[in-house]
Amino acid sequence: MTTVAPRASQDSDALGRVDLTDRSVIGESRFVNEELLPTPLPKRTWTTYNYAALWMGMAHNIPSYLLASGLIALGMNWLQAFLTITLANLIVLVPLLLNSHAGTKYGIPFPVFARAFYGLRGANLAALLRAFIGCGWFGVQTWVGGQAIFVVVGQLIGSGWTDAPGFGGYPWTVWLSFAVFWLIQMAIIWRGIEALRRFENWAAPLVTVAFLALLIWVVVEVGGLGPIFAQPSELGWGPEFWAVFAPALMGMIAFWATLSLNMPDFTRFGGSQRKQMLGQVYGLPTTMSFISMVSIVVTSGTVVLYGEAIWDPVEVASRFSSPVVVVIGLLMAVLATISANVAANVVSPSYDFSNALPRLLNFRTAGLLTGVIGILIQPWRLVSDPQIYIFTWLGFYGGVLASVAGVLVAGYWLVARTHLDLVDLYRPGGRYWFTGGWNMRALVATVLGAVAAVGGAYSAEGSGPFPADGLIPVLKPLYDYSWAVGLVIGFVVYALLALPTSRRSRSE
Repeated sequence: MTTVAPRASQDSDALGRVDLTDRSVIGESRFVNEELLPTPLPKRTWTTYNYAALWMGMAHNIPSYLLASGLIALGMNWLQAFLTITLANLIVLVPLLLNSHAGTKYGIPFPVFARAFYGLRGANLAALLRAFIGCGWFGVQTWVGGQAIFVVVGQLIGSGWTDAPGFGGYPWTVWLSFAVFWLIQMAIIWRGIEALRRFENWAAPLVTVAFLALLIWVVVEVGGLGPIFAQPSELGWGPEFWAVFAPALMGMIAFWATLSLNMPDFTRFGGSQRKQMLGQVYGLPTTMSFISMVSIVVTSGTVVLYGEAIWDPVEVASRFSSPVVVVIGLLMAVLATISANVAANVVSPSYDFSNALPRLLNFRTAGLLTGVIGILIQPWRLVSDPQIYIFTWLGFYGGVLASVAGVLVAGYWLVARTHLDLVDLYRPGGRYWFTGGWNMRALVATVLGAVAAVGGAYSAEGSGPFPADGLIPVLKPLYDYSWAVGLVIGFVVYALLALPTSRRSRSE
């Protein structure tokens, strides 16, 4: 096998990290702005702790909590919910680490990485798919954070706040809280990526302590773990459980399907491959297992305490007897949500929108656009019911993004063998221009993977937007395995289409 020799305009250090030695060769390309260029080697300084802290900040948040509590609300017991979430995060860690490699090696964000396989223009398809999902998540997180602010102020002010006149189905003070939370996050993103790194470093440990305190409170209130772990599964371990397990597992994987694509947005700052990999291995599975166990114990405890599974931690915290405890607990929930939301749901869309319009949008202005779209998506509808949250929202977009992940993994590891030409990632007419800026092989693989994964999307009667028989009835059985189907088909189809061409070009 022969490999492509590096261009004179790019060089690598002793750790294998590549940078452009002469950025003038890109010239005045319309596919360039400052945020999209490779991170210079002196600025690739993130450590193992930075990545572990990033994952602690992103994972310890209310929507992460809602994953496990939603499974309890759907009828699983503590063990079933814990195993489902732990397995999901071990599975999604694989494509996440595979796609992270390019960010550290070349210092490039996700949309630039996607250009190598989708083309300089075609990368916008992958990037904008990821961006709009990120906008949706930004809206969801902002909504739940706003609710936490609403409860905190209500504890301090009283019924004049909580019983304010209604508008759009909620007191107007809920909408005000939503707006305030939105503005806080926009202020952080306006300060840039380094401000985010510093925020995550100190916020992550505080959030962990807050969730641990919530866990201890519930255990004390119910008289130990015995009553919680004794709660039976409403589904049992038979066919009823397995019918829920498969789509639930896909939904849990889909929760981080977005980051499995765009982790190069963060690993581009990595001090080495070892540092980013260890930080992520230490950070993702452990923190998600921890938050899921907190959620499982607290939600199961509400069954013992209140006779029903309360899956929303803001509502749980609002039932504390001490107003001081309520305020402290919910302020930590606000901190957790900001920590997760800005990192996971604003950084990537900012790069993605900037990639689509590099001359008009930079990291900050694209971040503002993300915030606006996050409101327009109406996130309060997405978290109104665990069926919609897990099976409709997570299951559907997870299958679509999995097909993109399959193309990227196959392209980088099988076709390119981890060798990219940095200059041509920014220059029209180069090796990544393909056909008018589009690689039709990647497009075909993505469409086939996505259709197979979510073409059979269905909803139980009255529980979602899809027909009970599926959008395409013959594909309905595949929807329960949407993420796996999208990943495998995207990977296999792209490899079959691209490998023969790649072998011919190397032999020449």
